[in-house]
Amino acid sequence: MSLDQRELRDVFGCFATGVTIITAREEDGRPVGLTANSFTSVSLDPPLVLFNLDRGANCADAFAEGRPFAVSVLRHDQMAQSNHFASKAEDKFADDGFDWTEGENGCPVLDGALAQLECTCDSLHDGGDHWIIIGRVSRTAREDGAPLLFYRGRYVHLEGEW
Repeated sequence: MSLDQRELRDVFGCFATGVTIITAREEDGRPVGLTANSFTSVSLDPPLVLFNLDRGANCADAFAEGRPFAVSVLRHDQMAQSNHFASKAEDKFADDGFDWTEGENGCPVLDGALAQLECTCDSLHDGGDHWIIIGRVSRTAREDGAPLLFYRGRYVHLEGEW
C-alpha cells in the first residue's frame, strides 16, 4: 500500500507539538542548530530524551554517538528563533541577533527559552529518512511562561488550562 506523502504530512500535523531548537558543535567547534518539533522524553531513570534528525541535514555529523548537544524548548514569543533555525542557512549563528550562552557541555542554549536540557548522544537508530537520536540528560533548567506550539503547519497559542 502506498501512502500519499502530502496526506501523511497533513495527518502527522494533527498532533500538536512544542517547538525546540537543538544545538551542537561541529568537530571544528563551530556551533550548529536546527528547529525540531519531534522531541520527547523517553525515561526518567536513566534520564533520556529523543529527537528525530533528517539524515540530509547539513549539521547531521555534529550529532554523532557520544557527542554533546543541547535542547532549548521555545517560549511562545520565540517564533523568530524557530523560523531562523528552520532555515537552510549554512551558519545559523552568524549575525543571528538572538542571545545565547554556552552550556556546561559546550553547546549553545538559547536565552529566554522555556526549558533547557544539556545532553550527550547515547545512541542513534535508523528511522527511514531520519536518525532517531537518544540523548542522556546531564543538566536542566526551566523558566515560567507559555510554550511555542505547532499544529497543522502553523504556530498556535495555548488558550489556557481546563
